[in-house]
Amino acid sequence: MSVALIGSMPIKWRLAAIMADRELDYKQLAQLTEMHPVTISKLKNTYEMPPRLDRETLYKLCKALECQPGDLLRYVEDEKDAEP
Repeated sequence: MSVALIGSMPIKWRLAAIMADRELDYKQLAQLTEMHPVTISKLKNTYEMPPRLDRETLYKLCKALECQPGDLLRYVEDEKDAEP
């Protein structure tokens, strides 16, 4: 079974943390990415990987934030899946 299909996804979305590190609010990031502020706000306020994260969005975010895709995504192993 695909990781994306398992209950609460173990891929965490870290956009809010990266924005905080860069001291950017959603309006500033919207200007940098040329994306709609509502879109940025929705992406910022989720902590699980967005279900429809397309390549162009990821590119714009990485370029504006000067980061790598791995900075925005983090694998967090579920405790029940961890070996004893």
